[in-house]
Amino acid sequence: MKQGLCKNCINSEGQSNIFFIISQIVLYLLFYITSALAQPSGGPYGPIQQKYELPEVTGKIFYVAPNGNTKVSGESVDKPTTLEKAITLVKTGDAIILRGGIYRTGNLVLNQSITLQPYADEQPVLKGTYIANEWKELGNGLWSTKWSRLFPSKPQNWWVREHQGKYTPPYRFNNDMVFMDGKFLQAAGWEGEVNDDTYFIDYETGLVYVGVDPSNHLIEITAFDVAILRTTGKVHGRKSDKSGLTIRGITFTQYAYRALEIEGKDPEGRSLEKDHGKDVVGTTLEHCTISYCSRVAGYLRGDSLTVSNCRISDTSTEGLYIIASNDVLLEKNIILRNNIEHITGYFPAAVKIFNQCYRVTCRDNLVLEHPYSNGIWYDVGNVDGVFVNNWIQDVGNRETKFSKDRPWPSDNGFFFEISKGVICAANVFVNCDHGVWVLNSSDAQIYNNTFINSTACFARDNRGANPDHFGWHPSTGPDVDERDGHIFVNNLMYGDEKYNRPLLFVWQPANHCKSVNNQQLKQIDHNVYVHDSIKKGIPLILWSPADNEKCQEEFASPNNLQKTFMGFATHSRYFADYHGPLFKSSELGNYQLLKNFPGINSATELPDDLRNLISQSEQYVGAFPPVQ
Repeated sequence: MKQGLCKNCINSEGQSNIFFIISQIVLYLLFYITSALAQPSGGPYGPIQQKYELPEVTGKIFYVAPNGNTKVSGESVDKPTTLEKAITLVKTGDAIILRGGIYRTGNLVLNQSITLQPYADEQPVLKGTYIANEWKELGNGLWSTKWSRLFPSKPQNWWVREHQGKYTPPYRFNNDMVFMDGKFLQAAGWEGEVNDDTYFIDYETGLVYVGVDPSNHLIEITAFDVAILRTTGKVHGRKSDKSGLTIRGITFTQYAYRALEIEGKDPEGRSLEKDHGKDVVGTTLEHCTISYCSRVAGYLRGDSLTVSNCRISDTSTEGLYIIASNDVLLEKNIILRNNIEHITGYFPAAVKIFNQCYRVTCRDNLVLEHPYSNGIWYDVGNVDGVFVNNWIQDVGNRETKFSKDRPWPSDNGFFFEISKGVICAANVFVNCDHGVWVLNSSDAQIYNNTFINSTACFARDNRGANPDHFGWHPSTGPDVDERDGHIFVNNLMYGDEKYNRPLLFVWQPANHCKSVNNQQLKQIDHNVYVHDSIKKGIPLILWSPADNEKCQEEFASPNNLQKTFMGFATHSRYFADYHGPLFKSSELGNYQLLKNFPGINSATELPDDLRNLISQSEQYVGAFPPVQ
């Protein structure tokens, strides 16, 4: 019998299969609901605690435990070995099963395609710290200990100290970390700055100083700079098999540089897609937690990389750093609190997708609490990115004074720089410095996003016409006269009574208008702008290029923009000083539009490929369909 919705479905025992009918109806309704809701899913995000079955592998399974026995191979669950030993034994197709507990270990190097996961529902935690328990009281409110595993470092050579030294002391670039009862302590510059929340390291003597009596506290100090390094070189007598790891359900924390690194080619100039990303292919990270790495949670390279349902938090320069990789997927991750050391002049980002990555998809991720960092940044030579259904909130500091002269310094929820082609659709940006910044790029398609107190910015200048301190970077993106072709359609932009910035900022410097004066956007329409109150002296739209000496024009409404540039913003609407029906509940972060909002019918139909990409079955502005 053909399965489907039928009036009298009978199972093999002759009974009415009412449960089958109900399940089909439920599946149908779920499909209808999810296909209609092209938006952030609402979760679950991040790791989901679960009971893991043993993986199906072609090779052996090795069991390890924090107190494992180095004298056994670990092939029996009752006789686990150490993680360190298992790493030296595994070959392509093997798996390492970790019993629960804390593994204080690191600098584990391998080059084989294996699986690492927990045993059943146990919770293994890899820590890059050792416990410091030998302290000397100095009698002046300080305690010191001798520490041999220190990680002094310096800023990259492009860090401009004459500009940033006032704000970021150089000792912040050392990679050591100190924790008191799990609490991260900030570094201090000398003994006199040490208090309950800071520590000081004298690198000449190797002494670590704290300002709280350690006898009643757990003090942990970094002892390893990486947990697992997937090398492309020869190790443990084996050559690399060029295939990626699978790591699931494991926590990594307190590493002095990065928890994970996958080696691979870093192009130092223009590189064809076929020439990078092939050293390690197919890495999978899922349901992992990575936190408190003094620089980056993970440097990840290689095609067909997937990172899903992970929690990345409390890092310094980047959370995840994806480099020269193609066909990458980041999905349902939570990424929190990057740049916890407040380093300036270092261009931090919760996620940086860097150096000629092709087809990187960021879908349905949650990016929160980044007051000193960018959110997700596609940086330098990226091609055909996809950024959909993400929720980006509290990125950057909106307390800095807004400047009409240039859009930086800024931190950006979604940053697309020196790159070609991206779809940014059905995302939500809440209380961000810039929700979106497209800089020196081409062909960005920005559709159906909801901006809450978050500016959308498009900008270009003549960077790349002359060499700068980043050398080859500009050569990987569009040429100076090709930074255009952007689309901005069906977006909902809202500013409350405290928001004192333009909702849309299209910028280029006046001296650049003499050589490049075509419009950056090829289409801008069907957007809805809403202000709780009109701000004096703050335009709704700030626009370049314009035919005047400043190459800039201010518009108080999309109608004014349309009058100046025929064909632009013809169907866009503006609701100024508006207090009527709008959101279902902004207090609870529910930004669905109410059906009696007068701008509800302002949207246009999406192109078929985009509608299929975000599963949008209706026609509306913003990321959410109207309240039913």
